[in-house]
Parts: sequence; structure tokens; C-alpha cells
Amino acid sequence: MVCSDSIVAVQHIFKSVSDSTGTLTILRDIDFALAPRETAAIVGASGSGKSTLLSIIAGLDTPTSGTVRLAGQDIFAISEDDRAALRAQKVGFVFQSFQLMGNLTALENVMLPLELSGTQSARTLATEMLKRVGLGERLAHYPKVLSGGEQQRVALARAFVVQPAVLLADEPTGSLDFATGETVMQLMFELNRELGTTLVLVTHDKAIAARCERRIVIEAGQIKSD
Repeated sequence: MVCSDSIVAVQHIFKSVSDSTGTLTILRDIDFALAPRETAAIVGASGSGKSTLLSIIAGLDTPTSGTVRLAGQDIFAISEDDRAALRAQKVGFVFQSFQLMGNLTALENVMLPLELSGTQSARTLATEMLKRVGLGERLAHYPKVLSGGEQQRVALARAFVVQPAVLLADEPTGSLDFATGETVMQLMFELNRELGTTLVLVTHDKAIAARCERRIVIEAGQIKSD
């Protein structure tokens, strides 16, 4: 059942793909809703459909049937351009592989989403956010000279600088060693609390999942527990 005040509502999502060998069902009747400020971990074995589900929540992939409502808007009832605009306003992303622009400095990477949305004080806001994540001395550095942990902190700064309603994170510590991953996750949860963001986190790490208010367990494309 979807609550009227849900910030994210995933409604009866099915996802199938077909090739010469037949049809493979990746997701089967996924249905849940998240309230503002709620933190949820999507967990399950490799190949269970976790990352596909996250892509559908973001509107980067389309379901075979069902829909997703973001802040009350049916994201698959609008055009791709409008969906991209809504994503830019409401959603932040953190990926396992950082996804930084190699030809841009740390500051320029964080400024980018602000500039795309027409924010006038992009440089000031980006600088402040990089200082918040402990990279005030790294503003002019390019990703290739930053450590993995530093790159992921730049990615966190870029995701949070737009103050998104929803943050989607796909295995954010997957490319980091344990100690660095712990530091990054602590920072992610701190920023999430400070900014009142709804966090949806895909992880295979039970300790990270346990830090979220909800754990949505996916097995063979279906929710087994929530």
C-alpha cells in the first residue's frame, strides 16, 4: 500500500528481457514505499536484481510493467526530457565506480550539477560542500591524483550539493578498502541526516545494511522480506 506522503513509491514493478533463448524475468511484482528522510538498504545476492531496481527507481531503466512515483510524480508518465529534469531536481547518485569527470577538477565536478540547474552561486556552494567532506585542500586536483576514498568523497559532495530529496547509492564502498569504506559510509549517513534526504542504498554488506532503518531483501527478483 502506498502512503500519500511517500517520497518514493515503487508500484508493482516487473522487468523482463528477451533474447533468442527466451524470456528472463529480472524483477517480479516489486512494491514498497519510502517516507521522507527514511533510509533503506536493498540487499540480496549478485544477480538478484538489486541494481536493476535502483536504475528503475532513478528512471534510468524502464520496467516491463508497473511504475515509480517520485514526490508524487509518475516518472514513466512523462517524457524522457522531463524525467531527466525531475531527476536533476530531486535525485542524487553515488556509484561504486565514482563516475567523476576526469577532465574536471574536484571543484568543477561538484559545481557541474549546480551549473546545469542554473544555480548562480555554484562555486561557493561546491567549495563549501568539499570542505564539509574534508577536501578543502583538494579543490584544484583532478580525479587521477586523488585516492579512491577521496574520489568517493568528491562523488558524495556532488550528490549532496544539490540537496536532493532522494539519494540513490549503488555499492558505494565496493571499490574501497574496509577502513576507507567505513569513513565514506559514516560521512554519507551524516550528510543524509543533516540534509534530511531519503537514502536508498544497494549493498551486499550486512553491516552497512544494518545501519539503515529498513532492509528490503531481494531474492530471484522478488521481495522476500521488508
